[in-house]
Amino acid sequence: MSRSNQILLATSNSHKLSEVRQVLEPLGFEVVGLDSLPGTYPEPAEDEDTFEGNARLKAVGYAQSTGIRCLADDSGLVVDALGGQPGVHSARWAGVDGTRAERDAANNVKLLDAMTDIPESDRGARFVCMMCLADPDGSILAETGGSFEGVITDDPAGENGFGYDPLLYLPDEGCTSAELASDDKNARSHRGSAARAMALELNRLRDGES
Repeated sequence: MSRSNQILLATSNSHKLSEVRQVLEPLGFEVVGLDSLPGTYPEPAEDEDTFEGNARLKAVGYAQSTGIRCLADDSGLVVDALGGQPGVHSARWAGVDGTRAERDAANNVKLLDAMTDIPESDRGARFVCMMCLADPDGSILAETGGSFEGVITDDPAGENGFGYDPLLYLPDEGCTSAELASDDKNARSHRGSAARAMALELNRLRDGES
């Protein structure tokens, strides 16, 4: 497979890999994760205060250290009643170490506590995903984004997802994000939207390199 068709996705999260592969691989792109690489590479510090900034840090950092064109995303939950929290701190909002499942559980408990007594009319929230594609020379080739609107529920439900998926209720679907089938979720999710926009950019780049 040509260099322009192989993409390193800067994650070891199997859920993220699956979502992005479902969008990009039918178009002929090979998406590999960090776990597939020999050896380990330094993890860039995600110390920006925006999703865009953190996505750029990861894409450029991993592209330079691995020598592979890299696609990175930064995503999280933005809750209106909480002034945009947890935002860029979504993954470790509760400050708990441990497995991803343990961190997710603690984050969800914190969110439920924070939303106590918030009326339904003020429970608007959305997942936001920003993606950045970078080459090993440090150049940024493309940036895209997507969002996924819903409301925060008091009744977590569903197993098809991770993070805050069981708490983002979709009124038009009558279920949470974690209750959607994978195809349905990718069709409307923040990461799916950002990945489809990135697919257009990747095709443009591939056409220019052919």
